[in-house]
Amino acid sequence: MKKKRMLALLLTVAMAGTMLAGCGRSDGKEDEKGKNQAKSEGKVYYLNFKPEQADDWVKLAETYTDETGVQVDVQTAASGTYESQLKSEMAKEEAPTLFQVNGPVGLASWKDYCYDLSDSQIYKDISSDDYVLKEGDEVKGIAYVVETYGIIYNKAILNQYFELSDAAVKSVDEINNFETLKKVADGIQKHKDELGVEGAFTSAGMDSSSDWRFKTHLANLPIYYEYKDEGITSTDAIKGTYLENYKNIWDLYITDSTCEPSMISSKTAEDASSEFALGEAVFYQNGTWAYNDIKDMEVADEDMGMLPIYIGAKGEEEQGLCTGSENYWCVNKNASEEDIQATLDFLQWVVESDEGRDMLANTMGFVTPFTTFEDYLPSNPLVQANEEYNKAGKTPVSWNFTTMPSENWKNNVGSALLEYAQGTGKWDAVETAFVDGWATEYQAAHAE
Repeated sequence: MKKKRMLALLLTVAMAGTMLAGCGRSDGKEDEKGKNQAKSEGKVYYLNFKPEQADDWVKLAETYTDETGVQVDVQTAASGTYESQLKSEMAKEEAPTLFQVNGPVGLASWKDYCYDLSDSQIYKDISSDDYVLKEGDEVKGIAYVVETYGIIYNKAILNQYFELSDAAVKSVDEINNFETLKKVADGIQKHKDELGVEGAFTSAGMDSSSDWRFKTHLANLPIYYEYKDEGITSTDAIKGTYLENYKNIWDLYITDSTCEPSMISSKTAEDASSEFALGEAVFYQNGTWAYNDIKDMEVADEDMGMLPIYIGAKGEEEQGLCTGSENYWCVNKNASEEDIQATLDFLQWVVESDEGRDMLANTMGFVTPFTTFEDYLPSNPLVQANEEYNKAGKTPVSWNFTTMPSENWKNNVGSALLEYAQGTGKWDAVETAFVDGWATEYQAAHAE
């Protein structure tokens, strides 16, 4: 009898052990594709680059945790502080398991931290290696969003301008170079009271929430055209061939504006988006990501369009919008094996699950480079504007600002732009920061 009881007890323990082992392998759930989703013992810490999607990532992380039980923490760096915060976080014991680099220059600083993603599911889901950062055969980073920027405009107010007797042109289709853009902006500024606006362009804020629009995104244009002339994709010494063009568009932004040039140091990204969203300005340099900040206010979706940023370069009539990515996911190879696997599982869920794809495409408004998003295209009208230029055969402007030598270079250019605008500095200082600063910062970044 005792032997029977002992045998029963041993069988019970064995069965319990099998059940526990089974729980450790899988939570038994199946996703929409019928795959058995293993419950990871690790956790995920994502340091997010994009402040405008901070809340969305937190919600998505909570959804994943509710479904899988895996802890996902999301922290978002303040605008313009990502690199410094990443350095600080990576020095901690609980470092990010998932982080971002902005392209080849960013990768150069962080490649030793990047896990090889060549065998990952998200790499298998990518549509092209054009959206991948590699070092040799290793996949160090994968872009998760393809974005577009230019000059967002208010169609309704622009149409009111076209009806004026002295309007320079009568249709937005005629605005296809800098000369015409300037004539239209000057005309709007002249008739701003009649049109009910504060200025042609939104304020060119130069605090950290906004200055990247000009020291980085606007600065891309003179770099793009110089690279195009030279037949190159990067350089250790920029010539500054198109810096006079850079000056012309900057002058237009700060002159035909909702505020005086001397005031831009106190203006923010929120000021600019509000001015456009409330119909106080016609033009607003920003990108597809800005849609969430300006939708559902005074400007209807059907009244939002986007123009290329014209600077007076030869052949710019055939120019499209600035399209590319500076958002590459990287997995921290120094994290524990469990945390790495948890991070890879999370990324796969983001790009394959209904919840993840819906959040990226419809809530965040992203165009992604993954093949899994064929049925998840955003309704963002700014994305549609880019499609129209593509269908018309216009040439997209590549994102060459990812080759800028350092964050310090950008900051020095931004400071010089601000001083010039305020009248406390000369344009020569902008050129010096742009050209001499490029060579100096490049050498410092590549010093042995």
